[in-house]
Amino acid sequence: MEEKNLILVLIVVGAMLVLGLVLGLVFGLKKYDEDDDENKLNVLNSYSNTDELIKKYPVINPTEILDGIEKNIQNRLLTGFENWNRGFDTWKAWGNILYTNDSIYNVHGARLSLASYQKAMDISLQRQTILMGDFHNMLIIDNFVGIHYDFLFGPVGAKKEELTKSRVMEFVNFKDYGVNLGTRVVEGWGSTKDEEGEGLKFFQGEKEKREQEIQEHFFLKNYNIPNTTDLNEKYFIMNPTTYKDENAKDILKIVLEGFDSWNNGLESYITFINKTYDDNAISSSLDERDRTMDEYRKEMKDLFTKKKIEKLYFDNILIRDNWTGLHFRYRSLNLTSNEISVGDRMQFLKFEQKGQQLTITGSWIQ
Repeated sequence: MEEKNLILVLIVVGAMLVLGLVLGLVFGLKKYDEDDDENKLNVLNSYSNTDELIKKYPVINPTEILDGIEKNIQNRLLTGFENWNRGFDTWKAWGNILYTNDSIYNVHGARLSLASYQKAMDISLQRQTILMGDFHNMLIIDNFVGIHYDFLFGPVGAKKEELTKSRVMEFVNFKDYGVNLGTRVVEGWGSTKDEEGEGLKFFQGEKEKREQEIQEHFFLKNYNIPNTTDLNEKYFIMNPTTYKDENAKDILKIVLEGFDSWNNGLESYITFINKTYDDNAISSSLDERDRTMDEYRKEMKDLFTKKKIEKLYFDNILIRDNWTGLHFRYRSLNLTSNEISVGDRMQFLKFEQKGQQLTITGSWIQ
């Protein structure tokens, strides 16, 4: 892709790239201006100010966060939002605190090394004003996190009230490196695979390009769903986490049944919807539009006539309280062109106990 076309692509999708930016801002590694003075740039770096920051960046749908690495991750997310909103130079200086040289960030499905990721962001952010907003969800289980949050974007120099609000999701794997190095990111997934990711492949190194090709072309496109009635084996979780909630087993069962009913065809899935979703549930579309259940059923009927989409397996199923965060892989066959594509999706589900029935009252997908 020519550089001018690449820049145009990045301008258009710069707002969505904030998915990666937030964890870039939370965990970035300084690649430019190695002589940046962190104190001069007013970089915030403390594990002790969570209570203060949570007031500034509230979680609309809070869930329990356990002591230990989960609390550290919570702090780093909040600290990242604050450092980002203090300006790009502050983010760069904050960067070398929590990324490592081996960290990987998947931006719109493009697998990038840290250096490549920063180059892409450097071009985009010179042409965007982006501010962090509130969290809708912050699900932290063991060393994994799924977040769903608001950000504001617009032209450089625009006032806050002139910016456009959008909502995005991401999932990240962390590691505790001990007292000296602290909690850092291992790999992050900012948004899911789409056309913007194709443009970002311009920045990929050969190693990251080969790794992505192996996953997509030699694994996902040829993946066979296990032939078993045990749904825990049929739809395995790549990165399992521990569940402490009493209703976690029931929630997991519903999630797996949803996968299986989808793969068994439209009639099976509509039956699952009618059984499991509340009549007044909200179900967001990929374009962030909230739909009624009647609208959702209608769109699913239309989708199933155009594509055969198989839900394959999970990267994560995060369950805490009455919320669940999903990151999963799929394979899609276009029934008109016979073209096969693969990708990933992220989803947050809200569950509520209504009488004897555990129901889904909200679904947001990306």
